Parts: sequence; structure tokens; C-alpha cells
Amino acid sequence: MQQDTMFEAEAGNALAKAEQRLKEEAKRTVERALQAGAQAYDRTRDLPGLIRAEATAEMLGSEEGVAEILARLERALRSERRKARAAHWTYDLNRHIALRQAYLAEQETLERIRKRRRPFSRRLEQ
Repeated sequence: MQQDTMFEAEAGNALAKAEQRLKEEAKRTVERALQAGAQAYDRTRDLPGLIRAEATAEMLGSEEGVAEILARLERALRSERRKARAAHWTYDLNRHIALRQAYLAEQETLERIRKRRRPFSRRLEQ
């Protein structure tokens, strides 16, 4: 009887470890897919359908413009998450993924713009 209890405990621990590894692998897989989508992101093609706005030339090249795009994407992501939690009939997983990919790509764009703006001497220090 005691041996059965030990076996059940070991099996439970093994199952918990397997579930944890599975969750971690799933998270890594999703992150890789999001990164791949962010690399394939085309702002002129994808952005108007995601945030219902045309990206103007001044928005595309300036730090403030990209920050505005990110703010709009954040609002859209927040809305999509609310729909998902509420199991609302208008929730669209594909839209949610596309919003996240666009957000990641725009974050990278903002980082590139900020790096270019830093003085050369500060870049050398880091």
C-alpha cells in the first residue's frame, strides 16, 4: 500500500515536470512564430487593416509617429484581449496574432530610430 502511494507521488511529479516542459516549449514556439511574423510585417500593407488608419509619411519616419502607431496598436491589443477573455463572438485569434506581430515590428522600428538619434559617442560607451 505504501509502495503504491510512493509510485503515485513519483508519477504525479513526473507528470508535473512534463507539463511544465510542454508549457515552456509551447511558449518558445509561439514566440518564434510571432517573431517570424514580425519580420514578414509590411507596414503599408498590414497597418491600415489593423488600426483602421493610413500611416502618413510623417508617422512612418519620426519617433513620435512610430510611438503613435504603437499606442494605437496597444489599444487594439487591449480591446482584442478583452474580447478573448469575455469569449465575445467578434474575437478573432488571427487578428490578435497580427496585432502582436505588428506591435513587435513597430517596437523594433522605434528602437532603430532611437539608436540613430543617439550621439555617436554615447553609442561607443555602450
